[in-house]
This record gives sequence, C-alpha cells and structure tokens, in this order.
Amino acid sequence: MTINDITIRTHLVPGDLGYIIYRQGKLYSEEYNFGVSFEAYLSAGIYEFYKNYDATLDRVWVCEHNTTIMGFVLLMHRENHAAQLRYFYLERNYRGIGLGGKLMQLYMDFLKEKNYKSCYLWTTHEQQAAAALYKKHGFILTEEVESTTFGKTLTEQRYELVLS
Repeated sequence: MTINDITIRTHLVPGDLGYIIYRQGKLYSEEYNFGVSFEAYLSAGIYEFYKNYDATLDRVWVCEHNTTIMGFVLLMHRENHAAQLRYFYLERNYRGIGLGGKLMQLYMDFLKEKNYKSCYLWTTHEQQAAAALYKKHGFILTEEVESTTFGKTLTEQRYELVLS
C-alpha cells in the first residue's frame, strides 16, 4: 500500500464523528494506556467543533482506504484569527508512508489560505513522532503541564505557530 491508495475528503458524513472518537479512543488506549476519560475528552471537543462549525473557517481531513477511515485531523477556528489543530491520528498500518506529512501540508495550506495569524495544538510528551512533525512545520513548544486528565500521569504540551 502507498499514499496513492488513500483518499482524503474535507467534508463530514454521518458516522464520521462517532467513528473518530471510537478509533482514536481505542488506539490511544492500546498504544498509550489512556483511559475512558480520554474518550470523553474527545467527545466533548468533537461536539464543540460540530456546534461551532463554520465552513469558511474550519476544515476536516478524513483519510480513507477502501471506504474505511484510517486517519483524521481538523482545523478549528478560535478567537483573534487563531486556529487549533485537533485530533490528528493515523492507524498503525498507515504510518510511515508519508500520509502524516501530506496531512500537515494540507493543514498548513488551508491555514495560510484563510489568513490565520496563529495556530496552536495540545499533545502529550508521549507523541514524539507527532511533535517532530509539528516542529518541522514551524511549531514551537510553549507550555508544559503535568496532567492526569487521560487516566494516567503525563505531561501535556502546547505547541504554537505564529504566521506573518
């Protein structure tokens, strides 16, 4: 399988939101031992995105292979021409084929196209591959907070990007 076998759509269809919550919750439980509280966090954030969705400012990238979702990221508008990157994930079997880089490039292109002034995201210290990808695109680590929000002790990290 190659990146050319993947389709990426920028609209939601019924079932997407629940599936994203389920798969990311399950995947992070298996890979990082996150608890059910992480799934609740995902649910609240996905609902906030849906409730405040503005097609001119917000965007989803839903990755599919043979009609099965295997990757996702979204851009959520915030105050003061800022954006937030949220819920970036790829299923294990689809990592290492360049899809993460392609999603980040699509994200960055949309961010610039819509003239956002800044962007931020939250991740954890365990997401080292993701952090490397964010840094490659100019994000800088600006804050670290010890947390038990996801059912275990970890360090949440905020990365920010200022655009000119």
